[in-house]
Amino acid sequence: MNRFLLLCLLLLILLTACGKKAEKGIALAQVNKEILYLENFKATFGVEEWDALNPELRKKYIEDWVNLTVLAQYADEQNLNKSLAVRQKMDYAAKKIKANALITQRLAQVQVSEDQMFNYFRLHQANFQKNAVEYNIQRIALKDKLNAENVMTQLNQGMSFNEAVQRYSSEELKAKNGFMGFISSAGADSSFWLAARNLPEKGFGLINKDQLWFIFRILEERTTSQEANFEDYRAEIKRKVILEKQDQIYQELIKEVKSQTGKIFYY
Repeated sequence: MNRFLLLCLLLLILLTACGKKAEKGIALAQVNKEILYLENFKATFGVEEWDALNPELRKKYIEDWVNLTVLAQYADEQNLNKSLAVRQKMDYAAKKIKANALITQRLAQVQVSEDQMFNYFRLHQANFQKNAVEYNIQRIALKDKLNAENVMTQLNQGMSFNEAVQRYSSEELKAKNGFMGFISSAGADSSFWLAARNLPEKGFGLINKDQLWFIFRILEERTTSQEANFEDYRAEIKRKVILEKQDQIYQELIKEVKSQTGKIFYY
């Protein structure tokens, strides 16, 4: 074979290999013969969370993935994958992932109408006949969940909330030491109000809003003279209705799939 034909053959092999890589997406790293692709990483990490990460944290998570892959490959070399206990755990994990994917797909179809929510409110009206509550909130704004969790850990270990605001907060409200003032269920910051309702005394809350992660605490709670109505509990009612529907859909899914399954034996 002359040099020209050899170069053409090598070029064809290279282009074919590149094409196969391109089909799988963008390569982030490679450990021995195993290539780690961006699309696979997003599928396990979560697309929205990945897009919200800054470059430094992305690099760290990729390195964690590489380290995990290195350890997994070494475990295979040590024949740990042939251990009965390990194989049973892998089999159970695979079943759980597939089952959760099926359940999530079915639950995504849940829709809640205004009539359904209002009917729930009327049926359980006695549970909602309370005066409206407002919360005085102080918050810390962070750019990603990992940083928020790190700051939350420091707060739980005794760091002053005011110090954490000045050291870590990344919004203009930092100039006011993160004070939001009193918030209500009908205001623009109703998501904080909803999260605050379930906050334990002297505890810290964490919510994701407007592409930021907020750690917050309640400074003061006050009851207004205005009676709480349907609108005050809209978000809570919707959540309760969805939970009821989810259980119903889950039971229907189990019944449907079991009816299509050949035979089930219990020993």
